[in-house]
Amino acid sequence: MTFREFEAILPEKPVIIIALGSQEEQGPTCPMGDYQLTEVVADRVAAEAGAIVAPIMPFGYADYFRTVPGGIALRAETFCAVLEDMIVNFLDHDLNRIVILNGHSGNAPLIDVTTRLIKRDRSVMVPAIHLWRSIPDTLMASLYGDAAGRAKGHGADPLTSVAMHVLPEKMRPDLAEDPGTFGTLLGLPTSGLAAVKFEGVDIALPVDVTDRTSSGITGGDPTVASADKGAAIVDHLVGLSVAFIRHLQGVDPRTGTKSTTGEPT
Repeated sequence: MTFREFEAILPEKPVIIIALGSQEEQGPTCPMGDYQLTEVVADRVAAEAGAIVAPIMPFGYADYFRTVPGGIALRAETFCAVLEDMIVNFLDHDLNRIVILNGHSGNAPLIDVTTRLIKRDRSVMVPAIHLWRSIPDTLMASLYGDAAGRAKGHGADPLTSVAMHVLPEKMRPDLAEDPGTFGTLLGLPTSGLAAVKFEGVDIALPVDVTDRTSSGITGGDPTVASADKGAAIVDHLVGLSVAFIRHLQGVDPRTGTKSTTGEPT
């Protein structure tokens, strides 16, 4: 849009979508940069909900992938500062209905820090939809059947299926690898990217992806992924996000109450 085009819609008080992702590996067969998946979802949501999607921030907080070449990870303080600046630029023009669509789970705690700061300092509530956490178990069960329990994981689903659906030309199934066995730290088995197992419980520890695996697949079984499953997952995420945005259009994000006039505030 030109700035004149955007200026013309200001009186409509559109919902602004802040789309976030990461530039990181997603296993050996998927293209780096899960922000590309978020961008597709955000564009569809904006089109269906009558919202405006801001240019995506492709870099996130992904320090545990720093040991893999090609990734770009922001420091925690940089991520929070950039996200705050993005949001405040819209608030400064009295656009206060803002929704974050986050496509990288590692961003979640820093989004919480930032939106709490904005709530305190600017008296505006900015909700965030963490896309990959928004897939219900019932949908997983219907798509994967008996394989639902082993489908989820970094380097597996839901992102592999979604990438097969929206970026089929960038997939490299010829580079598939066996995940192999997971690594150890402190003489203990790694548990995801943030802990080791000790006497059956997780002990928090900064685990790099290469501490856990050389394949980039930290859990899940990517062989159960498919483009059809990805299409169903995207449809669900778009439908959920559109429904939430339509709800937000009738709520004052400063007070948290429904608009009495039905007009944007």
